[in-house]
Amino acid sequence: MELVYSTQNSDFDPEKRYRNPAHFDRPEAGVTHAVVIGDWPKVVDAYEALGVEISVLKSLISQPVDSDVADTFASLEQDNATLRAERGGIQRLIEAAEGLSELEHPGAGELPIRLFDALKAIHEGVITIEGERDGLAGEVELLRTEVERLKAAAEPVDNAEKIASLKAQLDAANVTYRANASVESLEKAVADLQQA
Repeated sequence: MELVYSTQNSDFDPEKRYRNPAHFDRPEAGVTHAVVIGDWPKVVDAYEALGVEISVLKSLISQPVDSDVADTFASLEQDNATLRAERGGIQRLIEAAEGLSELEHPGAGELPIRLFDALKAIHEGVITIEGERDGLAGEVELLRTEVERLKAAAEPVDNAEKIASLKAQLDAANVTYRANASVESLEKAVADLQQA
């Protein structure tokens, strides 16, 4: 496939494919011949490194470019390069976050560094919460054990045995009581005996 790199914005040949070289970041797959119009060494070098046939043509713009436009263009190129570098750093951070792998500091770029710091803080917060959760799980297990122990200790002794024991003590002391007396009234009568 032939691909033309040009900054033109009109007079396109409908039989050809065009790309703006100002937005070039890597060669496209499947290109067998690249036509570069103007001075775009980055594009030429990238395709030459792949062994793709390159044709370089002079720019279609014949009038001289005024220095303000050239400075603006240079500034835009620098901004574009900075944005590409930041984009790469952000992509690496996103891939690390998606894969739940170790985050690596991007090294440069304001946005990637800010994103790295935010993701690192979130990661540390999650680790802290996990530690607290594990600690609470241990405490819950201890509480369950204590509740079971207290339940076992609080289970009433068989009331029939207790009533028989209390009645036996009252019979031995010749104290009368109702046949259907409650455990509480029998306990009170035995307590009164011990005070007397």
